Amino acid sequence: MPAQPVYKVIFQNGTQVYEVFARQIYQSDMWGFIEVEEFVFGERSQIVVDPSEEKLKNEFAGVTRSYIPMQAILRIDEVDKEGAVKVSDVKPAEGGNVASFPFAGSGPPQISDE
Repeated sequence: MPAQPVYKVIFQNGTQVYEVFARQIYQSDMWGFIEVEEFVFGERSQIVVDPSEEKLKNEFAGVTRSYIPMQAILRIDEVDKEGAVKVSDVKPAEGGNVASFPFAGSGPPQISDE
């Protein structure tokens, strides 16, 4: 029996980039969203605690399913095994006061009676 795949999902949440691992990812029935289920956090037996991993563990504690907007997804990879989750800050652009407008993508196709 093949092992269940693990996906590394990298997405932007505000001014931070999250890198998480999950076992289930698929396009949502809600248009424009990706569903992420079964988050995987590495069980560390180390005394040193990574604050970004603890932050994500607490943020996703009790979350069954997360809906992430497609325009926030930076990358999805299928990996052999889970790794350390990360949170990193996005560097502001030169000038620092300009943010990109969220791109909504294209709408659903229009059907005409021609």
